[in-house]
Amino acid sequence: MSTLMSLKRSVVKQGLQYMMLYEYLQRQFVRANFVDVQFFKTPIGTRVIIYAGIPGIVIGKRGANIKRVAEVLEKEFGIDNPQIDVVEVPNQDLNAKIMSYRIARALVRGIKFRRAARIALRRIMNAGARGAEIVISGKLTSQRHRTERFTEGFLPKAGEPKKQLVDEAVTHVLMKLGMYGIKVRIMKQAKMPDIIEVKTPEVVEGGAAEA
Repeated sequence: MSTLMSLKRSVVKQGLQYMMLYEYLQRQFVRANFVDVQFFKTPIGTRVIIYAGIPGIVIGKRGANIKRVAEVLEKEFGIDNPQIDVVEVPNQDLNAKIMSYRIARALVRGIKFRRAARIALRRIMNAGARGAEIVISGKLTSQRHRTERFTEGFLPKAGEPKKQLVDEAVTHVLMKLGMYGIKVRIMKQAKMPDIIEVKTPEVVEGGAAEA
């Protein structure tokens, strides 16, 4: 029983550590389109993999940002000898987190929310998505809170297809009228599990083949 309790505590501790590390890196590298982080133990320390849209910002001039982050991870998060790798996220127009960042920055620059959403939606679909949805909520045009939804293509809303095939992310941005919420859902090209393909049998000229 004590071994099981010890294992549970270890799992909970690791989960909390991941959440705190994720939030810290997200704050530090929001301009780099930070997406995710992974870390795991190695014989010489802890390997930390940061996934971002703009790796150069994460790395910094001559690796200055990486060195600073490594010191913080070791001193404040207790991560033993962190070895940091930065990986560029591929197909960024199909990444919900990155697209939500882009919409947020467009709003801050003064672009109207409808235009920002439609531009992002067009980019997502042009990148090959099967469907996408952008939801922007807040005091968009007046003092009353409201929600605007922009959709295109096919996007499952429930069940296993939603869990397995839809990438979803939420970003918040502070505007003059208050906080805006930006939710992006993207379904990449994928075959739905309930779609059945019927193949036409091949016709062989000259009748049946001889045995």
